[in-house]
Amino acid sequence: MSTTAPTAHALPSYLNPDHVGPWGIFLQQVDRVEPYLGNLARWVETLKRPKRILVVDVPIHLDDGTVRHFEGYRVQHNTSRGPGKGGVRFHQDVTLSEVMALSAWMSIKNAAVNVPYGGAKGGIRVDPKTLSRGELERMTRRYTSEIGIIIGPNKDIPAPDVNTNEQIMAWMMDTYSMNQGSTATGVVTGKPVDLGGSLGRREATGRGVYTVGVEAAKHIGLDISTARVAVQGFGNVGGVAGKLFAEAGARVVAVQDHGGTIYREAGLDVPSLLKHVQATGSVGGFDGAEVISNDKFWEVPCDILIPAALEQQITAANAGRIQARMVIEGANGPTTPEADDILHERNILVLPDVIANAGGVTVSYFEWVQDFSSFFWDEDEINARLVRIMKEAFSAVWLVAQDNKVSLRTATFIVACKRILHTRELRGLYP
Repeated sequence: MSTTAPTAHALPSYLNPDHVGPWGIFLQQVDRVEPYLGNLARWVETLKRPKRILVVDVPIHLDDGTVRHFEGYRVQHNTSRGPGKGGVRFHQDVTLSEVMALSAWMSIKNAAVNVPYGGAKGGIRVDPKTLSRGELERMTRRYTSEIGIIIGPNKDIPAPDVNTNEQIMAWMMDTYSMNQGSTATGVVTGKPVDLGGSLGRREATGRGVYTVGVEAAKHIGLDISTARVAVQGFGNVGGVAGKLFAEAGARVVAVQDHGGTIYREAGLDVPSLLKHVQATGSVGGFDGAEVISNDKFWEVPCDILIPAALEQQITAANAGRIQARMVIEGANGPTTPEADDILHERNILVLPDVIANAGGVTVSYFEWVQDFSSFFWDEDEINARLVRIMKEAFSAVWLVAQDNKVSLRTATFIVACKRILHTRELRGLYP
């Protein structure tokens, strides 16, 4: 029997560009941008290999006295431009491929808005709704202790993501601080304001989605005050974005979340819907709206579609049915490369996640800066700084897209990858 030894440069399966999953999508996106990198293309493999991957066991005592084990991850994709930065999600479908891709998109996102961070991401494979508050706290603290060897205010700064919030960040900050022997408020962002959190942080991602949407609308001649908007996911991102668009005069005609899909051609009562979601946890059961199938959501006639839920929602199977003029990605990685091509061919403008939802990390940067200085800004100043940075970032990306005749996603990758790889080149390799 003969065997063939792997070549020295063979990639592990999870780094293989043919590997199905979010990481494979990111690798395809990097391949698309490589021809535009010039001399920096010699460093492109830097983007295709995460700097550090940590997989941890998270054992906890359940309330019934039994012990249960969860699998947790923290991936640092790139730290050439500064500490790793990215959220932590608690979800039953978390995988290493997903966390790797999310960390990589954070690298791109941070470079695109030009904040001095690298990219990182974390997660635990768990359905947090099955845990009591005490179990959730014990799991969070154990996970924080396990990843404590690679996080820190100047190393890697976690933040909230899917199914995590200010309270989770408070527990993470306290656990890290206790292990360090001193209070370290800057180890996480998205904390409660009373623990060094920033005003405006909770609404920042949705506000960023709205800001770039308004800027893009100017370029395609879309009047926001008469626009129809459909939103998938109605939490801190989709809910805030929907509220801001409605306040600008737009009609939010359809909303979908895990509780179903609702539709009203004349426009939903967004303030009432937000109260309903806060009280019940989903849009299901909301009065004054028609219930339609989840699949029909993608066919709703609208001007702006905002996917603000999870990855890979717009695919080759539904991209051809979308009726929007513009897609603003509030979620991370909601559109597959195949769907991207279909939307581009149909002249539907896609505002990619790596620029559209960067408002959250931008205000996280503000929070980190405020923690270091122990001097805090008011919300108006924070919002004004956020809007200015988002407008400048979008303007730069738009110009690159026009100059190179590429999509906004590719343009964002061009801007971000050049910044990351230029820094890599300047720093060189050590040793």
